Amino acid sequence: MAMVFPEVDPVALRLGPLAIRWYALAYIAGLVGGWRYVRWLCTRPPQALTPLQVDDFLVWATLGTVLGGRLGYVLFYKPLYYLSNPADILAVWHGGMSFHGGALGVFLAIVLFARRHHINLLAMGDTIAPAAPIGLFFGRIANFINGELFGRAAPDDLPWAMIFPGGGPVARHPSQLYEAGLEGLVLFVILSLAWRCEGLRLRSGFLAGTFMVGYGFARIAAEFFRQPDAHLGFLWGGATMGQLLSIPFILAGGILMLRARR
Repeated sequence: MAMVFPEVDPVALRLGPLAIRWYALAYIAGLVGGWRYVRWLCTRPPQALTPLQVDDFLVWATLGTVLGGRLGYVLFYKPLYYLSNPADILAVWHGGMSFHGGALGVFLAIVLFARRHHINLLAMGDTIAPAAPIGLFFGRIANFINGELFGRAAPDDLPWAMIFPGGGPVARHPSQLYEAGLEGLVLFVILSLAWRCEGLRLRSGFLAGTFMVGYGFARIAAEFFRQPDAHLGFLWGGATMGQLLSIPFILAGGILMLRARR
């Protein structure tokens, strides 16, 4: 009774020798969508950035996302492999990106950009954070299209259980869609509602902290349905790497929210 994975060509468009993949389009959609949304957010107080500064930061955010995401995957998920095969670090077309690494890369980009342009760091973070779920949503949809990062074995009576090409004959949870819903849609709505409340929006660091706490809990919840990486399996206490990396996010975000309340 399980659904069969709707196999979609991972290449969305071919222009001669050039192949444009859905994964690349997801990154472009997330960055461009986030850029336009942040531009709109800057029309309301505290107006941490000017529209021109938002345009300039798009390049910084792109570099932070790609470089941080790749290095995060190398360091968090396969350090021994890449230590033995350093040339493969640059082979991003083979896959392997970490959200936690990408988030750290964007955080570093925010710090450097804020210092260079003398912008309040927390206010800038509060302006960027509400746009992050846009990229998360498109990224998880691309994971689903690629048939990667699929879920654990599902109960026999789960109507939307799915058989993935790389998951054997077992019907599994489409955990990529769970993550797209939790980390993307739900978190976007929560941050949008918080942004509309001026009393919260003007508390420096509150929205950035809300994003970190919200993402951490959403990722931990989704990981209960996602198949752990085969080369890592379950780690300390039966947790996955994604869950363990999300704990510091929750703690740091909680500190920002408490600091903003004071």
